[in-house]
Amino acid sequence: MEQNKLREETLTVSAETDDLKRVFQDRKRTNILNAIEQKTISFLVKRVPDFITSNMLTFIGTLGSAIVLLGFILAHLYGTREYLLLGVVGLALNWLGDSLDGRVAYYRNIPRKWYGFSLDIIMDWVSTVLIGMGYLVYAKSYYELIAFIFVVLYGWAMIISQLRYKITDIYSIDSGIVGPTEIRIILAIILILETIFGGLFQYFAGAICITLFIINILDTRKLLKLGDIRDDMERKAKKNAA
Repeated sequence: MEQNKLREETLTVSAETDDLKRVFQDRKRTNILNAIEQKTISFLVKRVPDFITSNMLTFIGTLGSAIVLLGFILAHLYGTREYLLLGVVGLALNWLGDSLDGRVAYYRNIPRKWYGFSLDIIMDWVSTVLIGMGYLVYAKSYYELIAFIFVVLYGWAMIISQLRYKITDIYSIDSGIVGPTEIRIILAIILILETIFGGLFQYFAGAICITLFIINILDTRKLLKLGDIRDDMERKAKKNAA
């Protein structure tokens, strides 16, 4: 009880500091497509058939990533870039399942917050690995390394989001105006361009990795600063409680 009270006092004091406000946004999503996305989810969540459960939607999301992997494999095996368009379908399914699984549970008043949170994080990582494996199969020569770098950098971003949640009790999956939805759209556009022109994916993939690296460095610096603020607030709270 005392520890929980201390945590609550610390977060309350921290929330009033300019540093904390500057380092992180509030609890709302910050991605540029947030308004459109939320309206779409609100429309869809009411129309999900009763027999489709949250777990099934999570599976659909992961299946979408497997379809992206399949598109890469088929394009490599048969030398036909048109198979990459399967990846666009897969990314759409991934968004659908990932966006609706938790929302459906809350809409039906049967949420399992920590179960759903844990499952979602695990499946997000599985999806990232599947997509990275797909590019690993499709890529040529030393460009295969980009797939490994992408998975590592995306994993780094996921770790940052978990640590941020631990420190602030604010769970955010966005980095500024870019979130998972925007990343899916960017990947879908890249797949379409690669299908039409060919030989472009490695350059786009490299650009994404560089961008992710820069974002992760900046977010890590912000996270460490926030951790320092939290430590300072806890020391002050302990001193005041003594």
